[in-house]
Amino acid sequence: MTLSARSLLPVNLTLGVLLTVLLAVAAGVAYWSGLSPSPSANRPREIVVAGVRAAAQLAAVSLVITWAVHNVVGLAAFLVVMFGVAVRTAGRRLTTNRTWWLTAAPIAAGVVPTVAALLLTGLVPAKGLALIPISGILIGGALTVTVLAGRRALDELELRRGEVEAAMALGFLDRDARMEIARPVASDALLPGLDQTRTVGLVTLPGAFVGMLLGGASPLMAGAVQLFVLIALMAVQAIAVAVTVELIARHRLFRPGRRAA
Repeated sequence: MTLSARSLLPVNLTLGVLLTVLLAVAAGVAYWSGLSPSPSANRPREIVVAGVRAAAQLAAVSLVITWAVHNVVGLAAFLVVMFGVAVRTAGRRLTTNRTWWLTAAPIAAGVVPTVAALLLTGLVPAKGLALIPISGILIGGALTVTVLAGRRALDELELRRGEVEAAMALGFLDRDARMEIARPVASDALLPGLDQTRTVGLVTLPGAFVGMLLGGASPLMAGAVQLFVLIALMAVQAIAVAVTVELIARHRLFRPGRRAA
């Protein structure tokens, strides 16, 4: 018997109330546990705003996708907006200076070739219903590791500035000295994706797998698609981390007050 989306999670008043309660719990725990990283940051407020924004954005996206899946121009515009928002989000998390737009490089470096390969081989048709979710997963994965790797690398370089200078005194080039410090910590950004791939089917059933089952696909086909998504995501994320570290080591991405020498 096929499980329908309606029976899995009906959209009704009960769902709305539960979502509101869960959002309040998340914000309340963050407040009472003092999870804000600094006095200027307000994590509880950020949690509430993120939840409300997610609801509004998903409502709008649901309407836009209906148009985009049947319109080539709409499909292209939707993908460009997805990419642009990812770049802006990553750039804002890493730096507030003029270098923020360079986060486009690590996100695009893995996503564009992968999506192009899918289209050229015919594995994914150039239709919104297939292209939008796959592109979204890959862009989202690249965004996540770019932010994680970039923040860890920049923090570590600031903390261990003396080691960078010592390495340069020993004859290392500036880029190589910074890379020795930034690369090991930035690689930790790959751990969530690795853990997700290692435990798939044992700990969680990812969205692509569940979505295809709900759409009526066989478990074998759903598993094949999910396997592709996970492996493609690891490739995209590895490329994104490598490019992010390279940009930071070469002083292309830096924080305010830390300009390239």
